[in-house]
Amino acid sequence: MGITITETAANRVRQFLSNRGKGLGLRLGVRTSGCSGMAYVLEFVDDLSEEDKVFEDKGVKVIVDSKSLLYLDGTELDFTKEGLNEGFKFNNPNVKNECGCGESFNV
Repeated sequence: MGITITETAANRVRQFLSNRGKGLGLRLGVRTSGCSGMAYVLEFVDDLSEEDKVFEDKGVKVIVDSKSLLYLDGTELDFTKEGLNEGFKFNNPNVKNECGCGESFNV
């Protein structure tokens, strides 16, 4: 399956990378956190590690470490604006439950 990205999210990532002036792409990962067990992590990537898997969609590289890929396979990364709020949204088919605030999930 892999990781995909919407055109809106791809445009936003390209804009961030351009403003930053460097970077190979965006790292998508998970960490243990929150009331439901896991939380998403987003960060820019300047160097790849041996365990990284690289997915390229719409001209943007999304990098995922092999451990996180178990929880993220099939995820679509989107960018949404709702009123004054804007941010990345994770459409993850593996999620079984999310906490009420939407900050954490479990599979």
